[in-house]
Amino acid sequence: MKLENRLHKVVATIILVVFMVACETEDTQRVVNFTQLVVADEFNTDGAPNSNIWGFDIGTGENGWGNNELQYYTDRTSNVKVENGVLVITAQRENFEGSAFTSARLLTKDKFEQRYGRFEARIRLPFGQGMWPAFWMLGADIDENPWPAAGEIDIMEYRGQNPTVLIGSVHGPGYSGGNAISKEYILENDRFDTGFHVFGVEWGPEAVNFYVDDVLYNQITREDVTGEWVFDKPFFMLMNLAVGGSFVGSPNEETIFPQSMLVDYVRVYENTNEN
Repeated sequence: MKLENRLHKVVATIILVVFMVACETEDTQRVVNFTQLVVADEFNTDGAPNSNIWGFDIGTGENGWGNNELQYYTDRTSNVKVENGVLVITAQRENFEGSAFTSARLLTKDKFEQRYGRFEARIRLPFGQGMWPAFWMLGADIDENPWPAAGEIDIMEYRGQNPTVLIGSVHGPGYSGGNAISKEYILENDRFDTGFHVFGVEWGPEAVNFYVDDVLYNQITREDVTGEWVFDKPFFMLMNLAVGGSFVGSPNEETIFPQSMLVDYVRVYENTNEN
């Protein structure tokens, strides 16, 4: 064997050993492997979103959901449509049904729900004070066990005034709202409103791992929560663009409307070990 090849082999062995040690000593390196695609929406057909996958929440927080937000959610094409290969969720400044803004909130409730797996979406986010886009999940038993008992997984949550920072969280009994178990991800030398990024979680029986562009930045385990672990049942997905609310504050005079959240795809993979 040539000396050069032997050196390459030694270096490769050292790298492998270092990686294995890092995986064993650093909790956030534990990753569950989900490879079987279960459902995907590539948003390749212009028009309304696929009704076999997506439904809509219509109205305001007076319906029992929301966080002091300012928008009225609709299913109008001015607020939500598939166009040129992407789902476009648009927030408008307009007077509508007593609200000063409109937008859209899509969900897979009663259409697609799954326990465990990889849930991901490729999204370009909006920008501006008061913009609050989110890609998230709720326990499918929420009608019987009102929030936060049903559980919530925030795959991606973002304040439009901070275009380099997003948050991944879980909410449950004893750790909800301002007491959610969360961690921020800071995008270096870039912004989330200038290009598409992949936001995802890999969720198994013992932990939820959070990713941005396949970078694992947070792991939340049973031991991390300060109350009951409720992430052992089917959840459904939601995507929305809120305006204002307790998390981001209201838009100001510098906030430009309309603002849009562009979704290139949503994909869900099955747990290959247990369902």
